[in-house]
Amino acid sequence: MLSQGGQTAPRGARGQRAARGFSLMELMITLAVLAILLSLAVPSFTSVINANRLTAQANELVADLQLARTEAIRRNQRVTVCPSLDNATCAAGGSWANRIVIAPVGAGNEVIRVSASRPPLQLSGGVTSIVFRPDGIARDAAGLLLSTTLTVCLPTTTPQQNVRQVALQSGARVSTSSSVHSTPGACP
Repeated sequence: MLSQGGQTAPRGARGQRAARGFSLMELMITLAVLAILLSLAVPSFTSVINANRLTAQANELVADLQLARTEAIRRNQRVTVCPSLDNATCAAGGSWANRIVIAPVGAGNEVIRVSASRPPLQLSGGVTSIVFRPDGIARDAAGLLLSTTLTVCLPTTTPQQNVRQVALQSGARVSTSSSVHSTPGACP
């Protein structure tokens, strides 16, 4: 017997057409296997997302420092990276989560870049500001080469390495590293 396409349709043992598609049992087994695989994949996917959040924030902080250094050299003047509450001026004791890159212009300051981290990421640092001089080197108040570390932390246990440290060494060299906080899931 010919079908519409000119080909013969498959027939079962008694001349009936063979059933096409999936049985209810096959669909249920497939869904059960899929549910098991998803239950295993979701926790590791959360870890990947959190690790990417940490890395992205650390990279943004590195970009702020590199921009400030480059602008100090280009403008031949001091450029500051500092915490800010109003995105226009440095705030002593402010959180590094909201920071600005500024350069003096006339009697005021020009904001070159505004950066902010999104909760629940937490940023902290051992200095109130980082000032790059026209030679591209950051120095402390005593004139010594500045070496400091800014810390990016996510209060979570996935991934275990929930801390990224952005280190400024010898006044200009910026590096990043990962570490595990001493209290799992906590931030300083």
